[in-house]
Amino acid sequence: MESLRSKKEKKNHFPCVWMQAGVVRSKYCKAFYDCANCQFDRTMTNMADANSSVSEGSNTKGKKDKKIIYWMDKLKELPVSKRPCIHHMKGRMDFRSCSHDYKCINCEFDQYFLDQYTVHATVNPVEVLNIHGFSIPQGYYLHKGHAWVKIEEGKTVRIGLDDFALKVFGPLEHIEAPLIGKQMKQNSSQIIIKRGNLTASLLSPVSGVITDINPNIREDAKSAGKNPYTDGWILRLHSEELKDDIKNLYIADQSEKFIDKEVNLLYSTIEKSGHLLNTDGGYLAENIYGNIPQLGWERLTRLFLRT
Repeated sequence: MESLRSKKEKKNHFPCVWMQAGVVRSKYCKAFYDCANCQFDRTMTNMADANSSVSEGSNTKGKKDKKIIYWMDKLKELPVSKRPCIHHMKGRMDFRSCSHDYKCINCEFDQYFLDQYTVHATVNPVEVLNIHGFSIPQGYYLHKGHAWVKIEEGKTVRIGLDDFALKVFGPLEHIEAPLIGKQMKQNSSQIIIKRGNLTASLLSPVSGVITDINPNIREDAKSAGKNPYTDGWILRLHSEELKDDIKNLYIADQSEKFIDKEVNLLYSTIEKSGHLLNTDGGYLAENIYGNIPQLGWERLTRLFLRT
């Protein structure tokens, strides 16, 4: 059977969820429903946020914008049996009703669907830049503790360890994350990395509830260093505080400046130790701690992982 998405692609029409809900008259999506990175979605959400605080008798502007409400709230005006599942709205499946008031985190079907169709999908950065021998992915956020964040649909993100940390501390033998369903807070140290009898904590870049853990990393942590920004993801998180949390992260030019400063700090630390490090093509080689253990595991974790 031809999929709903295929039919829509032939028409070249992907109705925005705000349009499908009836909040706006006409708006079509050109980004395959990547709402998390959609400026229009952010604008509409901000308008709905502002409108929700407008009480009866407020100023004229508030009354003018009163029609702008959250698309979920608009659909909740329908009988439960006629409320479309978000996966149907995004063209992934035939009609299925939503019975959880669009609180997908509480929906077993949503978790099953994501597990089947998106959890093991390859994460492909648009572009990877080389900063003094360390790669950083464009379109990803970086945390001061060297965890990366890839925003996916809704309020879901993937989290991993960046190339800088993997080259300083790796190869790692184990990466341990909290269990699925556990709550993580931004800057909490709940992810553990291990090398031999040495351990260190990785700060969580955002807050949220863990929805998935990468089974490949759990079985073979060394594989994280091969493709840190694709196969090397550690876990997925549903973050209700994402909008505020990402304000504390680096992206684009900020990430480049951050890694540049970290590399300078690393070189300075190596020079102060009185040791030279073999380079590869003029850059620092991998297994930096292994080559210069005199740098001290605890000192490196304090300097770069901020734990």
